[in-house]
Amino acid sequence: MTIAIVTDSTCDLGESHIAGLPITIMPLYINVDGHSYLDGVDLSHAEFYERLPTFATHPTTSAPSIGAMVALFRRLVDEGAEGIVSIHIADSLSNTGNVARLAAQSMPEVPLAVVDSGQITLGIGHMVLAAGEAALAGAGIATIVAQCEDLRKRSYSFAAADTLEFLRRSGRLSRVQASLGSLLSVKPILKMVDGVADVERPRTTRKAMERLVSLASAVGRLERLSIVHGHALQKAEELREMARALFPKGPEVLCVEVTPAIGAHVGPNSVGLCCVAAP
Repeated sequence: MTIAIVTDSTCDLGESHIAGLPITIMPLYINVDGHSYLDGVDLSHAEFYERLPTFATHPTTSAPSIGAMVALFRRLVDEGAEGIVSIHIADSLSNTGNVARLAAQSMPEVPLAVVDSGQITLGIGHMVLAAGEAALAGAGIATIVAQCEDLRKRSYSFAAADTLEFLRRSGRLSRVQASLGSLLSVKPILKMVDGVADVERPRTTRKAMERLVSLASAVGRLERLSIVHGHALQKAEELREMARALFPKGPEVLCVEVTPAIGAHVGPNSVGLCCVAAP
């Protein structure tokens, strides 16, 4: 049975990462100053991060339409897919998974499963890569979904934002909390585990990065560890050195710039670690 894997642009996987795998990425929308851009397509990462502090209105993000999702599913079936597994950003953060479920109802003729990754950025990406590799090896839908459910329980994402301001602008933090954080030079730590988001508040960049390493270390033996950043490659390389002892042998260490759909909330100069605990 030929299975196609679908995901959305918040997975932060590029074409080079998914080459040779049956994975298709559906972009979300970035809405800013009266225009809607396909995430990572119509607005480059570099342009987005350079313009982010100066946008007249703060960018918002939105899921693709049900019609667009149905069209993608139908195209994959026309190209030979006999089943589809659609893996998306945590339902607690976005409506994208619900859009995929509604689209799936329009296609009763093909087996189609929608998975809530419970994650963001490469927390989703790790799951999508594993699903793509399983599909390429001939695994069926039930096996791939079970694999995703197992990975969800073992996946962790930790990020250090440079400021609370972009969380405030995006509605993720109250104005009072943001003002207090700015006065204290707070560098928030964002945590995403099994669909639940949380925030900690180290006070300096160094302490924030040390806390990221500490959080990843506390997960235990790792199957995979990757680095993400918001237009902050130098800081990402510094984090790589700080976390070097944690990287497991074997899998490629991914280091990616987070897509604008995530960057709109965490802002530029952010950095993070996405890890999968060993079973």
